[in-house]
Amino acid sequence: MQHFIDAAPGIRLWVEEHGPADAPPLLLIMGAQASGVGWPDELVHTLAAHHRVIRYDHRDTGRSTWSFDERPYPITALAEDALAVLDGLGIQRAHVVGLSLGGMLAQLLITDHPDRLLSATLMGTCALSTAPYVHPDGTRTPAEELPGIAPHVLEMWARPVQDRGLEAELDRRVEHWRALGGERIPFDAEYFRDLERKIIEHTGHHIAGTAHGRADDSGMVRTDELAKTDVPTLVISAPAEPVFPPPHPQYLAQVIRGARLVEIPGMGHALPCPVLGPLASAILGHASQVQRQSS
Repeated sequence: MQHFIDAAPGIRLWVEEHGPADAPPLLLIMGAQASGVGWPDELVHTLAAHHRVIRYDHRDTGRSTWSFDERPYPITALAEDALAVLDGLGIQRAHVVGLSLGGMLAQLLITDHPDRLLSATLMGTCALSTAPYVHPDGTRTPAEELPGIAPHVLEMWARPVQDRGLEAELDRRVEHWRALGGERIPFDAEYFRDLERKIIEHTGHHIAGTAHGRADDSGMVRTDELAKTDVPTLVISAPAEPVFPPPHPQYLAQVIRGARLVEIPGMGHALPCPVLGPLASAILGHASQVQRQSS
């Protein structure tokens, strides 16, 4: 079932639901410049066997309103959009799953709107905290000194994106996924080409968005609030992650009170077929455990 929800004046978000309407809600929050259709159908359908699964397009992606150039907004507005999706569907509380920027937005929901969350699952993201990372041997590393984004990814992000037509844009996006996926799982170029073709067909054009990279990202640190939260949180550790490599997941699990850590073997900053089963199991297991403990 598809909807459009008015999130703010002049901002309309595309939303899609799967699964039983009376099942526990589960909201999927994608990364920067990424349409909700980027959540693979296989993962969505597996989750929807147990949940009312909601995926949506951020503003300036997919079928949602593209308006940044006329009305710039801060990154924090995207977290408020996630709440607007829940409000528009009449959902008081939901399990939330965030990838990359979506994981940062989920942390804002954890800290600023804990009453709206049943649980959170975070992956491919960094902590909104300035606390030091404590290594297993007890030594400490300042948060700002944790490993950065892999040079080959930074180099790709620094290249200007030019419109050379649909097939060239598909080529560019596939190579982007190759860079993000890590090197532990064989890369399936056709899988990602099909995914991006579906996203482009959904969006209605192949122009790459840049709004989220230009948006104001200040005011997002939540060190004290994450350390005090009661929202049950699962952190997915991706050992081949090139954007927020280990020990970022371990650090994230440290700074969020009570967080658990689960590693998905071979996973990077992408969602290829081999990780979907283990990832679905981790998400469903976390949500199920939370529901058992609250009943």
